[in-house]
Amino acid sequence: MKRFLLCALGLAATLWSWSCVSTAASSPMVEETAKRARVVVVHDAQATVLFTPEPERVPPMIERAMTNLTGKASTTEAWLSLVSTQETVGLKVFSRPGPTSGTRPAVVEALVKSLLAAGLPARQIIVWDRSIADLRQAGFFSLAEHYGVRVAGSAEAGYDEKTFYESALLGQLSWGDLEFGQTGAGVGRKSHVSKLVFGMDKIITVTPLLNHNLAGVSGSLYGLAMGSVDNTIRFELDANALADAVPDILALEVLYDRLTLHIVDALICQYQGEERQLLHYSTALNELWVSRDPVAVDVLAIEELERQRRAAMVTSAKPSFKLYQNASLVWLGVSTPRQIDVIRVPVR
Repeated sequence: MKRFLLCALGLAATLWSWSCVSTAASSPMVEETAKRARVVVVHDAQATVLFTPEPERVPPMIERAMTNLTGKASTTEAWLSLVSTQETVGLKVFSRPGPTSGTRPAVVEALVKSLLAAGLPARQIIVWDRSIADLRQAGFFSLAEHYGVRVAGSAEAGYDEKTFYESALLGQLSWGDLEFGQTGAGVGRKSHVSKLVFGMDKIITVTPLLNHNLAGVSGSLYGLAMGSVDNTIRFELDANALADAVPDILALEVLYDRLTLHIVDALICQYQGEERQLLHYSTALNELWVSRDPVAVDVLAIEELERQRRAAMVTSAKPSFKLYQNASLVWLGVSTPRQIDVIRVPVR
């Protein structure tokens, strides 16, 4: 895809960054997010029991979400308006918190079944995250074996030395990072994109409604950016560094052009604990959220997490929206709540 490049020099603290982003008006994402964003919220009061998803209740929620988002008459038509049966689709999950507080396998299973029914071959579906170990512990290998889809870790796939995000902030390199063990000028300033990304035509993020102490929510933007590149420790220790890096990483053409759909697994809302399972700081919302706009779903998620903290009389996290405002500046989506249209749909 031919793109006109505009360097993101307007972001605070990114004067050293060379990352560039698209301003092509032909992009479906730009067309949708330039004016308003749409988020479809499907609710089923019986979707969970004692914080455990009811597997038979989730597929109808996916069906309602997809047809209402796309305006298509059937789920198959809805999927085929977003992906083709010749493409490889990556389902980016957030697996580190485990199967209860992270992305729930029941939601991913319903997505896989829906994509298979739409005609996508099983081997062209990849369930992925940063770490194979986290994916295994969360139960995604069992799902993959049952349906014949693939499971992959971006770290295990290795990193492409020619595709990277660079900033002046030096990283604390760890084993597995492409430059680990190297010395010399500039070492530690690059975050290289995983080779796994290059094997996918489209990326669908599937994230839990789970707080993050710096990003506000372990959502579409944070999860995809930090799961796609190496040398991320340097961003994880400072909210401002994270707010600058995440949008610029996702604005890289190799990621931007693959962004397709963003799903929030809001069956359970965990408003405290970050990557730890803390069900006593959780509420069963019994919802799935679907949008083409990753910024919009993350902003709504932060608002919902704050709402739940107030209801539980838990100290406010006082989230910063800088990351999401920066994301809007590089055309990733809408960060202003009043420009987000929320369509609430009950299951039949």
